[in-house]
Amino acid sequence: MSTDRHATRRSKLLSLIRRNAASALLITNPRNVTYLTGFTGEDTYLLIGPQQLQLFSDSRFETQLRDECPDIPAEIRTARTLMPDFLANLLPKFNLKSIGIESTSMVASVRDLLAEKLKPVEIVSQPGLVEELRMIKDADEILELRAAIHQAERGFELMRSLLITDQTERQASHDLEHGMRRFGALRAAFEPIIAVGDRAALPHYRAGLRTFQEAGFALVDWGAVSGKGYHSDLTRILVTSKLPPKLHQIYGVVLKAQLAGIAAIRPGARCQDVDAAARKVIEEAGYAKYFGHGLGHGIGLDIHEGPRFSPISGDELKPGMTVTVEPGIYLPGIGGVRIEDDILVTRDGHEVLSSLPKEAPFAAG
Repeated sequence: MSTDRHATRRSKLLSLIRRNAASALLITNPRNVTYLTGFTGEDTYLLIGPQQLQLFSDSRFETQLRDECPDIPAEIRTARTLMPDFLANLLPKFNLKSIGIESTSMVASVRDLLAEKLKPVEIVSQPGLVEELRMIKDADEILELRAAIHQAERGFELMRSLLITDQTERQASHDLEHGMRRFGALRAAFEPIIAVGDRAALPHYRAGLRTFQEAGFALVDWGAVSGKGYHSDLTRILVTSKLPPKLHQIYGVVLKAQLAGIAAIRPGARCQDVDAAARKVIEEAGYAKYFGHGLGHGIGLDIHEGPRFSPISGDELKPGMTVTVEPGIYLPGIGGVRIEDDILVTRDGHEVLSSLPKEAPFAAG
């Protein structure tokens, strides 16, 4: 990704900073630092303002900073100085009247220390400015998301082809992650959820020691991280023998709900209305109380980011947003069904980026 693209992002951020109270913004969220500079390490902060552009890091990353973002000056601390003290010593040279902080990532103790040591500089909470920009993906980001989806899908197909019924959920999870890495993924986007039988009624179950032969089906929720750090997120139902009649019935309901939600995606649509389009299908089928979570979320450098689909979301869809649509029905003691795809909001509607079939549950092997 070119340094020009990062400079464009910083320019857009400066426009937001000018409309807010602070003279400059101290970026402490590592994903936001990556987004604005291209630096892929950690423990590094960025100060950005109309006349300010400075990285603060430590000696572990000195060479990496020169390689990944040579256009941005960096102050490097040693092990003799903690980052809060390092900042308190260096920030006064910028002669700022106020400094905005990302209050969702900076811990209160660091905020309090800076407020005390930088007096009379005002510390202003300014959360969400970079995240607002990150919701709209540029062409390079969309390519990375397509890569992450491809890696996840190929990894799933490989895991499915190797599956034997005496495997445990955890063993299959390891095979799935290894498969994604084989096809170029940096790592799994999160610990894969592989839930056999009635464990599929737990939306965020952790793969355990159940074997696939203990039930005829499993819920698989997984994703990959591309080489540049972008996440995919998918869910399918995998059948190893036969899907119970009750689960077969709710599969049809969930699929209908997901298609209704996807059909509602377009520029200008309110996220709560997209959620309502899918939720209405599940409610009319009599399963309202078994679908408690939101319909989906944005994906990008984080696995969960804006916008959000939920009954209370105030977000509005815009071209370039990338989101998941993942309705589910979870029946305690029986099992659950969730179907999830990754969607791009386009200028005239939407594009489903993921391609694994879903008209019926996947057969194993």
